[in-house]
Amino acid sequence: MARKKNRYSAIIETIFMKNYEAGQTRIEFKREAMIDVAAQLGISLPKNLGDVLYSFRFRTALPASIRATAPAGLQWVIRLVGQGLYEFALLPEIDVFPSALLAKTKIPDATPGIVARYSLTDEQALLAKLRYNRLVDIFSGLTCNSLQNHLRTSVPDIGQVETDEVYIGVDRRGVHYVLTVQAKGGTDKIGTVQIEQDFALCAAKFPNLVAIPLAAQFTGDDIIALFAFESTDEGIKVTAEKHYQLVPSEELSPEEMASYRARPD
Repeated sequence: MARKKNRYSAIIETIFMKNYEAGQTRIEFKREAMIDVAAQLGISLPKNLGDVLYSFRFRTALPASIRATAPAGLQWVIRLVGQGLYEFALLPEIDVFPSALLAKTKIPDATPGIVARYSLTDEQALLAKLRYNRLVDIFSGLTCNSLQNHLRTSVPDIGQVETDEVYIGVDRRGVHYVLTVQAKGGTDKIGTVQIEQDFALCAAKFPNLVAIPLAAQFTGDDIIALFAFESTDEGIKVTAEKHYQLVPSEELSPEEMASYRARPD
């Protein structure tokens, strides 16, 4: 794993430094640039070329040499801006992590045991728990139904994007909503670039619905953190965060249920 990360870092660092000039906020590059750089550095490319970019967009931090060029309060991210076209973009520094201070809410676990037993990945398990326990409904206050999972589609001016699940919701007035979900295991980070892409996906494919991108993440003690976002002039902002713990029904005491009635909405 360390060797792979060093190889990936060398490629992405070289692409950035070859094109960077002080004061820049956008640096475009083509996917094919990785092939040229790898040949220049004598590095054998991974079979899945896209994994290099995916790693730095959604899993790991960019190399320290790249991060050091960002002014205080800003960070470099990698965006998809067209078919095979990417850019380093300098954006406000926003790290979305579950708050350690937020109170949890216990929910009787309705996940079928056979589903929980055979879920192959954290992401699969998380999406299943959201679906069977209607956590998207509880969190959003809407009546929601899953429309499609792992939706991969093309969005104008961006190219191909993917979201883990799409829900359609309706409120008591009859207003329709589209809610996208980005699901993360305990070690993956919630990237604002993915949330930006979800806003773009909703605008392109569901222009008449109210868009609410969500992110879900497992934390310690089998707690599921859920986030809602909005897009502002200052970038992506978190509008809501809740923590849910799925438990056997007998582990939810009358005292705990009474305490929930005293909580603000």
